[in-house]
Amino acid sequence: MVAKALMFQGTGSSVGKSVLVAGLARALTRRGLRVRPFKPQNMSNNAAVTADGGEIGRAQALQARACGVPLSVDMNPVLLKPQGMTGSQLVVRGQMRGQVRARDFQSFKRGLMPEVLASFHALAAQADIVLVEGAGSASEINLRADDIANMGFAQAADIDVVLVGDIDRGGVIASLVGTATVVAAQDAQRIKGFIVNRMRGDPTLFATGMTEIARMTGWRSVGLLPFLDRVRDLPAEDAADLAPGAAGAGTGTSTVRVAVPCLPMIANFDDLDPLAAEPEVSLTMVPRGRVLPACDLVILPGAKATIADLAALRREGWDIDIHAHVRRGGYVMGICGGYQMLGRSIADPAGIEGPPGAVDGLGLLDVTTVLEGSKRLEDVSGHLLPERAPVRGYEMHIGRTTGPDHANRPLIDLGDGYDGAVSPSGRVWGSYVHGLLADGAARATLLARLGGRSGGHDHDRTVDAALDALADHMEAHLDIDGLLAMARPVRAA
Repeated sequence: MVAKALMFQGTGSSVGKSVLVAGLARALTRRGLRVRPFKPQNMSNNAAVTADGGEIGRAQALQARACGVPLSVDMNPVLLKPQGMTGSQLVVRGQMRGQVRARDFQSFKRGLMPEVLASFHALAAQADIVLVEGAGSASEINLRADDIANMGFAQAADIDVVLVGDIDRGGVIASLVGTATVVAAQDAQRIKGFIVNRMRGDPTLFATGMTEIARMTGWRSVGLLPFLDRVRDLPAEDAADLAPGAAGAGTGTSTVRVAVPCLPMIANFDDLDPLAAEPEVSLTMVPRGRVLPACDLVILPGAKATIADLAALRREGWDIDIHAHVRRGGYVMGICGGYQMLGRSIADPAGIEGPPGAVDGLGLLDVTTVLEGSKRLEDVSGHLLPERAPVRGYEMHIGRTTGPDHANRPLIDLGDGYDGAVSPSGRVWGSYVHGLLADGAARATLLARLGGRSGGHDHDRTVDAALDALADHMEAHLDIDGLLAMARPVRAA
C-alpha cells in the first residue's frame, strides 16, 4: 500500500501542534494504522537519543512513543539547538554539523531539502500514514523563499495542510483568516482544514466563530478541541512552556524542597518532570531576577551553552546562593551541563559552544571538563552508587570530565565504566545521565538521601496514560475520519 501524509501547521509557535500530532498518532495507532511522526525542521534544546545513533527533538520522541515505534533520525532530519540569541548548533539527520548563525542558515537551508525529503520518504516506506508537523507560523512570508519547515516542504512533498490556531491566547479568528490572506495563492490552496485548539469553557459560545472561519477561508472545520488538563503530564518541548514558580505535586509543607535556576540555554528540562510529580516534593523553577529560595536540593539541569549559562548564573548572583546553600548543609545536583558547571573549570578550546576559552567552574566538585571530541549519543543503564539502585537513561554531550571526585567517587556504575562524581561530603552530585530521575528506584534512593520518600510514581506509565487520554479526547472532539480523508498519497521519491 502507498502511504499517505497530512501536514499540521500553526498560526504561530506554541499553538499545540506537537501535542496534537502526538494525540492523533496514538489515536490512529490504536485504530490499527502504521503511523510515523515527521518534523522537517525543529528548533529545540530538548533532544532525545535515537535507536540509529543520532538525536531528534523530544517532541518527535514523544510522538514516536505514541506510535509505539523506535526513535529514528528520519523523524526530525533538521534540528537547530539554540546557543544564543542569533546562533544555533545544527544537527542534520541526527549528527552535528557545526554551528550556524540565523542569517546564514536562511541562505543555505534550501540545500537541506533533499536530505529532508529523503528522511520523509524513508518513513513513508514504513507507514500507512505520516503525520507531518510544521514549525513556527505558516504565515511567515518573510521566510517563505527558502522554507523547508512549512509551506516549502508541503509543496516539495506534494501534501496538504491542516492549520491549527490557539483560542486560549486570543485572536484566533484573525490569526486563521489572516493566514489565508497573507500566504501565496498556491500555498493557500494546500490548506484543506483548520482546528481551533485549547478551548476553555462552553464550546457552544464559539460555534459561530467556527462557522465564520470556514466561510471566510473556504476551509473545512475539523473540530474545536477543548483544553485538556492531562496534557500537563506530557513533557514540554519549549523552555517558554516552563512557568516560573512552584510546580509539581508537593505543597508548602513538602518534605523535600527543590529549586531549579532557569538559565537562558536550559536543555532537556523534562529530566525534572518525574521529580515534580512526587507528592512529597515541591519543585520551584526560579526565574532570573530572584534569589534562590531556601530548599533542600538545588538542581542545575542541562545547558546547550554551558560556559554562557555559567556566566548568566553568576550575573544573577546564584553562585553565591548555591555556595551559601552548601555551607548550610544543602544538597546540589548537576545534570550534563549542570554537572560541568559544578567542577573546577570548563575549557572550550575549539569554540564548540561559543568563543574559544576557559572559565572557572563553581568548584563544588574536584573535576575539570574539556569540550572536545565527538558528541556522545547513547542509551545507558547501570546502578546508583553506593546503594546499587538501577538507573537507565541516555547521554548526550560534548566534553570529557575527569578528576579525583570522578575517579574516587563516581555517582553511577555503568558496567563498562563509571559516570559522574560525588563530593567528599556526599552532598554534591554530578552526572551526564539524562533521565535518571525517571527511574523509580533511582529517584526513591536520591529522595531518601534528602530525608524524603517516593510515592511510587511510575513516570512512564503516567506519560502513556496521558497519551491515551489525549487520543480519547481527540476521538471525541475532532473529525478524525475527515482528517484521514484529507491525507494525500505520498508520491514516489
